[in-house]
Amino acid sequence: MPSGWAVRYDRVDAGRRSVAEAGETDLSAVTHQISAALAAFVDDRVQSAVARSFPVDVPLALGEFLNAGGKRLRPLLRVLGWRAAGGTGPMTSAIRFGAALEMFHVFCLIHDDVMDDPDTRRGRPTVHRALAKRHRNGRTAQAAERVGVSAAILAGDLALVWSDELLNASEAQLEPEVRTRVLRLVGLMRTEVLFGQYMDLEATGRPSADADRAPAIVRYKTATYTCERPLQIGAALAGAFLDRLSAFALPLGEAFQLRDDLLGVFGQQAETGKSVLDDLREGKHTLLIALALNAADPHQERLIRGLYGNPRLDERAAGTLREVLRATGADRAVEDVISSRHAQSLAALDAMPLDADVRAELAEQAAWRSG
Repeated sequence: MPSGWAVRYDRVDAGRRSVAEAGETDLSAVTHQISAALAAFVDDRVQSAVARSFPVDVPLALGEFLNAGGKRLRPLLRVLGWRAAGGTGPMTSAIRFGAALEMFHVFCLIHDDVMDDPDTRRGRPTVHRALAKRHRNGRTAQAAERVGVSAAILAGDLALVWSDELLNASEAQLEPEVRTRVLRLVGLMRTEVLFGQYMDLEATGRPSADADRAPAIVRYKTATYTCERPLQIGAALAGAFLDRLSAFALPLGEAFQLRDDLLGVFGQQAETGKSVLDDLREGKHTLLIALALNAADPHQERLIRGLYGNPRLDERAAGTLREVLRATGADRAVEDVISSRHAQSLAALDAMPLDADVRAELAEQAAWRSG
């Protein structure tokens, strides 16, 4: 292995009962097994690269990123979608698909960080920053950054390739009709998140009072990708398609993203895992900013437009911007929308004929960062 890199993967405890064998929904065990499946896959690919004398900086960086944490929310919702549709017995297929689609999520995050250029993700250096540091010897800082960004693009590409490998191994075990339905949903999910990312990218740096555009970005970048499609994919794995899952999932996904938007402006680095200035410097088009511009007086509007999206924004100016946003009442208005979406999601959940334990587990997921 190259010096300066180490593979530190969480392993499944030898005495722990496998969730695939248990036949019950133990969400902590699901998370553990998905992480272990990903770690084993990456470890195998790293060892294969070493055996062929390939450079392993990129796959090791990808493995370190996978091991850095994350809620594994999307794989958990896939398992719960499977349970909601009446899935019983071993969860092997749901866990395998969870690993495949979590790898796709890694692809999205790495490329998202290349586009947004933050320094940290999940409290650690982003992949492009870590790779730039790795290649700094003998290069200028600018040249090292270019190598880091280019290598991170390759790391994201590799995650996409590996996602397909995991997906192919998983879908081969399915009945043809189920496989067709599942792969269609996977394709929709991938397409929607890429279009949502482009919509977000295209609107960044142009603060607008258009309060109708922000929800469209939220829907495709987050709501369908994070909540709706994972639940539907899980249900499809059980041989069903539950339209009513969308009524629960879409407002829940919107609430998640709106909470992230607030945390990006008013949160703490210990809570978000990234600089508290990143979102303010990027100038993304969010409902928070749209509502603030709609409610602002001329002086407040000038301050918002002058400070939001300024790449050289410092902490003092950021404090001024936060005060202005609060003065417009936009933060409270977004909190009201979050509460409304959360209540809408729970009402839809109550209307679905589900087992009590599945309903409770979905309600617990709905509480995370949304209420």
